[in-house]
Amino acid sequence: MKFKAAIFDLDGTLLNTIDDLADSMNFVLEKCGYPGHTVEAYKYFVGDGMEKLVRRSLPENFREAKNIKRCLEMMMKEYGLRWADKTKPYDGIADMLSALSLLNVKLSVLSNKPDGFTKMMIEKFFPEIRFEHVNGASEHFAKKPDPSAAIDIAQKTGFLPEEVLYAGDTAIDMKTALGARMYATGVLWGFRKKDELLKAGAMKIIEKPEELIGFFR
Repeated sequence: MKFKAAIFDLDGTLLNTIDDLADSMNFVLEKCGYPGHTVEAYKYFVGDGMEKLVRRSLPENFREAKNIKRCLEMMMKEYGLRWADKTKPYDGIADMLSALSLLNVKLSVLSNKPDGFTKMMIEKFFPEIRFEHVNGASEHFAKKPDPSAAIDIAQKTGFLPEEVLYAGDTAIDMKTALGARMYATGVLWGFRKKDELLKAGAMKIIEKPEELIGFFR
């Protein structure tokens, strides 16, 4: 099947952001007197937005709303200082995006990361790639796996959902794609494992970014 547009998740799909997220949150936890976590643990804390990341990172008996809010404010400030320290595109991503652009594929990004960070990161790491829409978490749409934002991107780019390939590395992404009636493509270079993606309904699993190009030729 040939598709006409692609929507990408950001963290774990286009960019390896996990070290900066882990360093930032561990700094906050240490400052507040709580134990930190390994980078591997953070791969399962992320994906549902910054508030959920903070909630999951805190000890269970310190997850009251007031403390979560305080730690979230600290995390947003700290991540604002660190977000580009270790973060970088996965191998092959830039070449894949360039190839899709040459094929006139309409590219967009949909993330549960705060909208401001999402836009800054795309601008910094992919300045030569044209994206139709770059959307992070905001008040305009519910977070993934709610499909509303993905559907809105398809409508604004002028394509039917069935003409859109959606690529991501978590069950949240697969559920978003299926809810939007898009082609749910799970990537294995990100934060989660193959079993999670398949259980969430992935229609295709790929191991390397260049495999995506064939869907658009």
